[in-house]
Formats: sequence, structure tokens, C-alpha cells
Amino acid sequence: MRHGDKINNLGRKYAHRAALLSNLSCQLIANKRITTTLAKAKALRTYVEPLITKAKENTTHQRRIVFSYLQDKEAIKELFDVVRLKIEGRPGGYTRIIKLGARVGDNAELALIELVDYNDVYGKGTAVAAETTTRRTRRAGGSRRRAADAEGNTEVATATDLPAATDAAADQAVINNNTEEQQAAE
Repeated sequence: MRHGDKINNLGRKYAHRAALLSNLSCQLIANKRITTTLAKAKALRTYVEPLITKAKENTTHQRRIVFSYLQDKEAIKELFDVVRLKIEGRPGGYTRIIKLGARVGDNAELALIELVDYNDVYGKGTAVAAETTTRRTRRAGGSRRRAADAEGNTEVATATDLPAATDAAADQAVINNNTEEQQAAE
């Protein structure tokens, strides 16, 4: 029984599977996008994304760790010298899988796996946004909100404050317009 065994073995022994994923990873790094079966693409994503994360830290130790997986000097150079510069601001999710339909010969489901930052179609406008955005966290950021309230700022600190602030501004505008209309009528 394979209870809790989430690894797709791809019908191969460990050594064959490791060699397959290593070669696919090298081709993905070199070509930025490859077409393969959907099962191999999903297995490749879990294999290559931790390696790309390791490439963010350009040290000899990290290069040796990644080389132990890929065994290809050209792929290591490309990953650490070119790809790393594109992905260093991204907190994860370096690859995208796009389903392409069934293959004619054996009806296997094909997929395109690509590095996200190298797609020109989906990447329009993201380069500008990447430069202006800062690193976001899931924390509430309550200290900034409390500091703004203590200073007496009426600026909107979060999206939850936006409807109340907009309503207050709209109410004030209505009051101002009414007083101007009443003065004009008198």
C-alpha cells in the first residue's frame, strides 16, 4: 500500500528518475521553457524550484549543492549568473505549467513548463511592478496603523479603512456642495 506516498515515481527506479529530472532541469534552465508530459512537468517543478531558491544565494557552497543535483557546469553558470538576477525579488513560484492537450501518438497529456520571469506574454508590466513593490508579509502591520492613529493622520492605512474614509470624504463633499448651493440660492 502506498498510504501517504505523494512522490510520482514516473514508472522509473530512483536512479533513472533522478537522471531524468536532472536532465529536464538542465534543459529548463538553458531554454527557459520546455514541452514534456504533464506528469513529468509536475515532478520537475518540485525538483527544480528548491534548486532555483538555492541559486538566490551565490556562494560556493550553494553552487556545489546545486551541482550535486544537476551535474552540468553550463546549467550552473546559467542559473547562478543569468536566472538568479531575474528571480531574486520573487519569493517563490518560479515555474509555470500550461497544459497543451493530448499527444497524437499515445494520447499522453502534454504540458509546457517555463520559468515565469522569462515569459513575455504574461510578463507585460510586471517588470515595472517588481521594481516598485517591496517585500510583503502576511502579518497585519498593526504597528504602522497604530502610529498613524497616534499622529492624528486621517490617511487610509489599510484596505479595510478605505470604505469608511471614502464615505467620510463623500459626506464632507456633499455638505460642502449643499452649503455652496444654499449660499448661491440666497
